[in-house]
Amino acid sequence: MNKLKTWADENLQGDRVIWAVVFVLSMISILVVYSSIGTLAYKRAVSPEKYLLTHTMHVLIGLTAMWFAHRVDYRYYSRLSRIALWISVPLLIYTFTNGSTINDAARWIQIPIIGSFQPSDFASLALIVNLASMLSKRQQNIDDIKESLIPILFWCGIICGLIALTNMSTAVLLLMTCMLIMFIGRVPSKYLAMLLFVGVLFGSLAFKFGVRGGTVVTRITDFVEYVKGEKELPFQAKHAHIAVATGGVTGKGPGNSDQRNILPHPYSDFVYAILIEEYGMIGGVVVLILYLVLLHRGMKAAYNSERAFAGLLSAGLSFDIVCQAMINMGVVVGLGPITGQTLPLISMGGTSMVFTGLSLGIILSVSRGERDETWSQKTIKTDEREGKNVEAKAA
Repeated sequence: MNKLKTWADENLQGDRVIWAVVFVLSMISILVVYSSIGTLAYKRAVSPEKYLLTHTMHVLIGLTAMWFAHRVDYRYYSRLSRIALWISVPLLIYTFTNGSTINDAARWIQIPIIGSFQPSDFASLALIVNLASMLSKRQQNIDDIKESLIPILFWCGIICGLIALTNMSTAVLLLMTCMLIMFIGRVPSKYLAMLLFVGVLFGSLAFKFGVRGGTVVTRITDFVEYVKGEKELPFQAKHAHIAVATGGVTGKGPGNSDQRNILPHPYSDFVYAILIEEYGMIGGVVVLILYLVLLHRGMKAAYNSERAFAGLLSAGLSFDIVCQAMINMGVVVGLGPITGQTLPLISMGGTSMVFTGLSLGIILSVSRGERDETWSQKTIKTDEREGKNVEAKAA
């Protein structure tokens, strides 16, 4: 035990609670996804164990990405995010024009060896990090429209608009996250209103020219008519409710779900319904609490940070992950229209696992307690060496 504790102290730095929550959610993910992939394996004439091994590998890759990300000083991500944003634009355009259709949505591109890749996850992470960086550097002149507001509105509008062409719900979630970061970053309310206007403008263009406009209208209309009692639930929502209702308090037990063979995509969009059916209300509440703990620890890391960039970064990434989870769970229990949002850290999906792991790794990097004094000392030593070199050359 002492050796294990020593190894953990050296290699798993940062907030231990976040590490624990991620490990628990990862184990839950493997159990529930394995229980949900029987029908998919049957349709594709492969063994369920093949999907289990693939998903387990994705979970391990996500944890590895999280480990590497938390070992890097979070301040380096500010520089990387600028490059990532410029890369995101052509990737999102290519996805819209030549993307592969998976689960009835063209949100992926095929990359040799890697396989399916979802650029919206990459672009979302890049925008959140870059927005936190821009706001932290402009705290003294936050009211300057030319220097502060225009670059922020430009990047938020472009990235959210391009994502909305193929994935409206992700674009809306990202816009909400950007507004939260700007609110925490002391941006005046009138500028928040301008961001909302830009979001609506680009969203309208994406609604008109994108590929998901009709689907969005249908899903919202179906939900509103159901609330009014004018229409029955859509097929997916109906069977998700059946799974929740039949799960009861303690559930049917692992591997005993009935709706996993009926629900479309029970291993991704509706994995929470299978979780409640098999583990009951107790399992559903436990997962909900784990996400709330994750949000609390991410916000605590933001509160304890000594730099504006660290606080904005941790708060934005925490909100983005947990808000996506809340939307997924809300859809399953009937609190909103179907969105297609997956459940972070639990749903099957390689791209999602990797970028969720990177986001959590960055939060852990913030929570490691990197202090300004350490950075300042490095800067001072560098300046002193450079000064000595200049003096030597002058002599």
